[in-house]
Amino acid sequence: MMANTDSHVTIHMAASLDGFIARKDGSVDWMETSDEFAGGDTMDPGFIEAFLKTIDCYVMGSRTYETALSFEAKGLGWSYGDKPTFVLTSRDLPRTRDTVEFYSGDLAQLVNGRLRPRFRSIWFVGGGVVSAECLRLRLADEVRYSILPILIGDGIPFFDKLDRDVALHLAEVKAYESGTVALRYEVQGDRERRNAT
Repeated sequence: MMANTDSHVTIHMAASLDGFIARKDGSVDWMETSDEFAGGDTMDPGFIEAFLKTIDCYVMGSRTYETALSFEAKGLGWSYGDKPTFVLTSRDLPRTRDTVEFYSGDLAQLVNGRLRPRFRSIWFVGGGVVSAECLRLRLADEVRYSILPILIGDGIPFFDKLDRDVALHLAEVKAYESGTVALRYEVQGDRERRNAT
């Protein structure tokens, strides 16, 4: 099956200013940081809801999935709605909903062979190892980075080690009242290469 040239792979992460997505033990308690930036945009719930509707499927690692399950257990709900969610793992994890599928094979095969032909907007939502692998395999079209107004000093990095430089084009910057800054980058060069293959 041909890859859908209309499909778009986004890596999205929220991280501390010093580039960590979680503490070493995987906890994300620091994400509840509060700040006020007077000149910032408001996170309008209607806009967020409409935006989430544009995402067709999610891809995540097992630790991100376990964090999502723990949020749900605390009564905070399931963050990914009724969208198909692919969890990259070789472990035996609890499957609490029909929309979740576990996958332990080749990532490029999953993205190009199964997801691109079926979904237009594919979002990688963590963690660092998965994001780095996505870039290493030249699968990503864009990187969205939400920087929270906090430094945590140590933890799990946004991107696990990369094997090369990845040139980015800054496409959008937004600052919110909460003090979060959202950056959207297009991955340079990879799209042309992918479409040529």
